[in-house]
Amino acid sequence: MAQALLVLDSIAAKSGIHFEYNPQLVGGAAIDAAGKALPAETIAACEASDAILFGSVGGPKWEHLPPNEQPERGALLPLRKHFGLFANLRPGICYPALTASSPVRPDLVEGGFDVLCVRELTGGLYFGQPKSRDTLPDGDIQVIDTMVYKKSEIVRIAHVAFKAAQLRGKHVTSVDKANVLTNSVLWRETMIEVAKEYTDVTLAHLYVDNAAMQLIKAPRSFDVLVTENLFGDILSDEMAMIAGSLGMLASASLGQPKGDGLYFGLFEPSGGTAPDIAGKGIANPIAQILSAALLLRFSLGLENEALAIENAVKNVIGDGLRTGDIFTSAPGTRLVNTAEMGAAIVAAL
Repeated sequence: MAQALLVLDSIAAKSGIHFEYNPQLVGGAAIDAAGKALPAETIAACEASDAILFGSVGGPKWEHLPPNEQPERGALLPLRKHFGLFANLRPGICYPALTASSPVRPDLVEGGFDVLCVRELTGGLYFGQPKSRDTLPDGDIQVIDTMVYKKSEIVRIAHVAFKAAQLRGKHVTSVDKANVLTNSVLWRETMIEVAKEYTDVTLAHLYVDNAAMQLIKAPRSFDVLVTENLFGDILSDEMAMIAGSLGMLASASLGQPKGDGLYFGLFEPSGGTAPDIAGKGIANPIAQILSAALLLRFSLGLENEALAIENAVKNVIGDGLRTGDIFTSAPGTRLVNTAEMGAAIVAAL
């Protein structure tokens, strides 16, 4: 986050823009300081802001707490619900210079790839009711999670995916499990219905297990991938690793349009706190920096500034700088720490 703010300050100085930051505690830090993962002051500050630039929230330290009080379920899910952040956009970009960092066979990612995962964020198993855990009369334990979707929820995420595709390669792959789940039958029917409004976009369907395989086998065949909450959570992380590292994957969680073409949103790296390297100054800041660029694009309408940040990242990667998660000792590369990567991106701006 410190590096992302330095990048924003640099862009502000270049563009004559003033950003006002209002730092607030959330997740584990908020539990330690205020006794809960999402304090009322944090919600109020978010409500008074144009957008949320979010860090990471969890860790083993708080795993002993009841599930609803842990950082992720106590902070992230309520924030998504409170602000109606139903559309999660995760750009999975493998830069040509980073193909050596991908764990898949080199010829499958040669030249890099660019996939946009559009994940429905406020429905499905994560929010469906009832949820329960009960001890049965015979002593066995039964748990229930309910997967719920309304057609209207599927329609609105479909429009996000198709509109995104119109600005890209004009191809949408809808991922479901329609051969098993009634939810997915409605999902597929609705995608086909909405597609009729976008005659310039091609729609394809994949079952989620096949999609997971095809992302490895042929990542360059995807343009926009749209799916429900749980499938999107899993596939977007897979997509990130194929691209080289979860430390490269930014995300934007958007609510309803504000009426001026912009969205109130929460922007965060897709990875977590990485407690094994916390405090060592070696984490990759690029996902956080690229999330800030998405904030400029979707919540503030600063497209040129967003592109400048994205190009600076691409140039720094092209120059061979690598944090530990993407370092391969390939010729022309240099291992750098968190602050050095941030400084290089600022310099590239």
